[in-house]
Amino acid sequence: MSSLTSPAARMPPYFLNTDHRLRCLTQLRSKVNGLEKYIYLNGLKERDPNLFYEVLLTNMLEIVPILYTPTVGDACSNYSHIWRRPEGLYVTIESKGHIRDVLRTWGAGQGARIAVVTDGSRILGLGDLGANGLPISIGKLDLYIGAAGIKPNTTVPICLDLGTNTEKFLDDPLYIGVRRKRPQTVEMDEFMDEFMDAMKEVFPQLLVQFEDFSTDNAFRYLERFRNTYRCFNDDIQGTGSVVLSGFLNAARLASSAAGTPLVDQRILFFGAGSAGIGVAKQLLSFFTLLGLSEEEAKSRIYTVDSKGLITADRAGLQEHKKYFARTDYQGPPLTKLVDIINHVKPTALLGLSTMRNAFTEEVVRLMASINSRAIIFPLSNPVSLCELDYHDAVEWTKGTVLFASGSPYKAVEFEGKVYEPGQGNNMYIFPGIGMGSILSKARHVTDAMVEQASIALAGSLSADEVAAELVYPRLTRIRDISAQIALAVIRAAQKDNVDENPLFRNLSDDALLEYIKAKQWQPTGTHNAPRL
Repeated sequence: MSSLTSPAARMPPYFLNTDHRLRCLTQLRSKVNGLEKYIYLNGLKERDPNLFYEVLLTNMLEIVPILYTPTVGDACSNYSHIWRRPEGLYVTIESKGHIRDVLRTWGAGQGARIAVVTDGSRILGLGDLGANGLPISIGKLDLYIGAAGIKPNTTVPICLDLGTNTEKFLDDPLYIGVRRKRPQTVEMDEFMDEFMDAMKEVFPQLLVQFEDFSTDNAFRYLERFRNTYRCFNDDIQGTGSVVLSGFLNAARLASSAAGTPLVDQRILFFGAGSAGIGVAKQLLSFFTLLGLSEEEAKSRIYTVDSKGLITADRAGLQEHKKYFARTDYQGPPLTKLVDIINHVKPTALLGLSTMRNAFTEEVVRLMASINSRAIIFPLSNPVSLCELDYHDAVEWTKGTVLFASGSPYKAVEFEGKVYEPGQGNNMYIFPGIGMGSILSKARHVTDAMVEQASIALAGSLSADEVAAELVYPRLTRIRDISAQIALAVIRAAQKDNVDENPLFRNLSDDALLEYIKAKQWQPTGTHNAPRL
């Protein structure tokens, strides 16, 4: 190609006198809705990945809600219609028997370090989206890159296309997935066993993050594979870890206001799917860290599903709900949330139900009436499925609420004071867990590694954030936070003797933290780039 006909020769003469990142942001902000912004960013990443990550790193608060919750839900729901180019790896049920060959088509090979794998069966609170679920994997990996500094060319976004039970997709002429119902347990188990064995062979250094599997399968495959492969489930362990972290800080504030010991906390979970029960199991650590036994800790946790308070004598109780089922209640079924709160007298109400506005004014005012500072975490994603909006929480508690949501909310001014919401966002946790697991070459992701990630996040608040009574640090510091979490995860892996990188054992914490930060990938030009 002649130099006069090359793309560089056709650039405007004074293009380099302008800031192209600002131009990209101006174009992004001109889009009329979140889905159009998602499509624009997707195109930018295809045209110029380095520029895409430059813009992401310098504008995290603006762009993360587009790549991740809440807009990624719209992207998934419409993915078959907005699809433009191959972005990730599809492994279909029809690949059974030769999954290794499919995996080898992904170029990373031996250099692959992190995969996010979904089967699209429970995307956010949107249900079974089948092959449309791939943007979840893509978005999570963008956050690994942005929040922790994982190298882009070491990531593997995967959607397991196993069919869908959602008729509208099977009837959609543009649906990009296999047109069949989901497999029964035996067929799926055979597929998953082959898949995980093939992943280990093709990508020997890989960490697998399971994402948005249906509740039963989420627990099933975590238990099936966690001691054999390097893997974890973000919905169960990641969500549990980030909520534990926020709860540690919220409980200190609540107990201080009430003048009661931390062990007096009583937690009511509204929602008992994989996320709800996963979080509940993680919050056992809150009490066991204070010296309580597992049984004593379990007695302080109550769970509620669509049928009401979960009790052990309920007929047909699902297996994953049995652990927290109450044996100390003998009365008639408690089905209304207000009645359950009056019975339990919880200090904390956590929502993982995907039921919009489930925490009504009556519920919130009741929580405020029995607590000096009620802990209310409506954690369902996206915002359209959140149990409580922040401005209502502040108004109905007169500003005393200790609040964290799963989706982002803006600060609220009430009676002359500005209140800043917490966001129990998994992106605080999973990038650091992933980076720590990768750098330590951990054989497995242990419970202690997840627990220590949570404690590190809780302890990462700056003096200014502590003074503002925040329960989570501000996301603008996410890279530094991820490095601190990675350090805690590496030390926990060493303590559990699952690390295969012995060099780190000889480094001080300060030296190891410096090493972690030095390993964080940076797109060219962002080292001193201002926020635009």
